[in-house]
Amino acid sequence: MTTRKTIWGLLVPIGLTTALIAGCTSGARDDPKAERSSAAADDKVDVDCDAPELKDPNSTDPMAEQCARQRKIAKKREKVFYHQKFDLSGLGSYEPEQKVSGTIRQWGNNYLADSTIARRWESAFRKYHPGVKFEDNLTTSAVGIPGLYTGRADLAPLGREMLWDEIQAYQRQFNGAPIEITMATGSYDVAGWTPALGVWVSDKNPLRKLTFEQLDGVFGAARTGGWNGLDWNPKAARGPEKNIRTWGQLGLTGKWKNKPINVYGYTSEYHFGDFFSQKVLGGSSKYNENITEYVNQAQRDGSLASAGDLFMKDLAADPYGIAYAAITYRKPGNKAVALSAKPGAPFVEPTIGTVQNRSFPLTRSVYYYLTPGKLKDPKIKEFLRFVLSREGQQIIQADGKYLPLTAELAREQLQKIS
Repeated sequence: MTTRKTIWGLLVPIGLTTALIAGCTSGARDDPKAERSSAAADDKVDVDCDAPELKDPNSTDPMAEQCARQRKIAKKREKVFYHQKFDLSGLGSYEPEQKVSGTIRQWGNNYLADSTIARRWESAFRKYHPGVKFEDNLTTSAVGIPGLYTGRADLAPLGREMLWDEIQAYQRQFNGAPIEITMATGSYDVAGWTPALGVWVSDKNPLRKLTFEQLDGVFGAARTGGWNGLDWNPKAARGPEKNIRTWGQLGLTGKWKNKPINVYGYTSEYHFGDFFSQKVLGGSSKYNENITEYVNQAQRDGSLASAGDLFMKDLAADPYGIAYAAITYRKPGNKAVALSAKPGAPFVEPTIGTVQNRSFPLTRSVYYYLTPGKLKDPKIKEFLRFVLSREGQQIIQADGKYLPLTAELAREQLQKIS
């Protein structure tokens, strides 16, 4: 059976990776006012995309979805969603350790180019190091790791963690693992910009909080283990006796007690499921056998109906439903529950503050990946130091979609490159 993963929310066979790489274009940018490369071009605002004519008002045609997605993203490029200013005084100010020059090649996360971040980072960095140029192929996180193991990229920015296939391919090529640098915290609720996930029920439901163990019981199923990277972990096994399928098993009484829990969610091919699996299901891909799965749909008017939008609307009408979804997609009639990741840990509700300070346990991250040898390249090390500095994180904050790192997490990342 062909393994399939998602690119830009579409289902694309992994075997197309080579074709994607061959078809990508990169361009040097030695002037911050120069045109961006075609792979990360500002002309995406015009969305030159040849979408098919749709007869079905809710189409899953891949090209129709891709064009609808590009239109949706283009509207957000310059928009500042968050005007709240977080305290970045604990972050260190950038001071170059040495002058550097040369070309830095980046392949991966389109949301750096589909915002002001890449442009601002590179322009600001060049004020310290005018001899540096950037070649960016920022089309999708899916090309990032292939860019590393084919030698076409120095840095692979990803809006998610590496996937199992990517980890394996990299290991087969290099007999090791790349360095993972957390460059930013995902957004609170901006679709596309790695939004935090919430767990949602009907606002008619009296449930207020859940532990991760309870979440596993609701969303997961009996399993013999789970994946931690490429390591199979049999300690993640659990039996069917831990399944939770009625609201009474979560402590609800009266009319709720014997009602079945109706589970809504993304198809397992979408990356939200990978993150949720690692955080909640012990790395297992075995979900509740009765989950109702949703996919993105292109509308006849060219707009995109995201899977999260679709099932959160259905959830709002189902008092016995539950879903995990990006906070982006909350609807009237939905209610988020507070979450506790570990026994004895506090229950935390999702807010922009708890996501930015990372106390909310389903906060997500944005990464740079690189081969260990690249840290010997002074220009790569200097650029990463800049990204993790107060100046670099101020650019994240000014863009108003991703959220800036805490000082503690920034220091941890700097230790990885020191």
